[in-house]
Amino acid sequence: MDVNIRAINAQLSGRFEDYVESKTEKIQTLLPKTQSFEVRVSCVNDKSPKHGDRVEITIIGPGPVVRAEANSGDNFSAFDIAYGKILERVRRMKDKRKVDHKRGLTSLGEAAAADFSKIDITPADASVFSPVSAEELAEAGSGEHGGDYGGEQEAQSPVVIRSKSFPSETMTVEQAVDRMELVGHDFFLFVDAATDKPSVVYRRKGWNYGVISLEDAEE
Repeated sequence: MDVNIRAINAQLSGRFEDYVESKTEKIQTLLPKTQSFEVRVSCVNDKSPKHGDRVEITIIGPGPVVRAEANSGDNFSAFDIAYGKILERVRRMKDKRKVDHKRGLTSLGEAAAADFSKIDITPADASVFSPVSAEELAEAGSGEHGGDYGGEQEAQSPVVIRSKSFPSETMTVEQAVDRMELVGHDFFLFVDAATDKPSVVYRRKGWNYGVISLEDAEE
């Protein structure tokens, strides 16, 4: 497993790098096929002593990407918080795989027939969404399909518009929810395997989720 540590507007000590290396053994035990353990440390310029450093951790392997981030007063404490989140997501993923193996996965057809009650997903209309500001999008973080919109900003535009493209992936609604949880975002873009249409799952209150799909425009 490769361990890559990158600093952006921040200085890292050799002790911090050794500390990160010491924490990778547990990741290798939980996910032995992990290819890369990525750590990005940046300085948060919000003048808050509680948010002095941001640490983002990304695990890349043959399966879905797992990601977590945290802010704190120094890079050690920020790393510990983010590391705790990522361990929780990895363990949840492994526990879910064990449960799914025992009882079998719920097919999308079965879930739709039961109005998605089996997987706590309720189809929603686009009208339930309020407009999202550029600042809210920028704070959404980075990662898969619900991630970093850090593209080039047009020089003359008074509005900050960030964009990023991802390869389209076809999967079931339940798989999209799992991927969203692994990267820690509030929404996840995908192509619905049942309809072959662009769709998005999103987090509602508690452990409830919603799904929105695009329909072809009527001529």
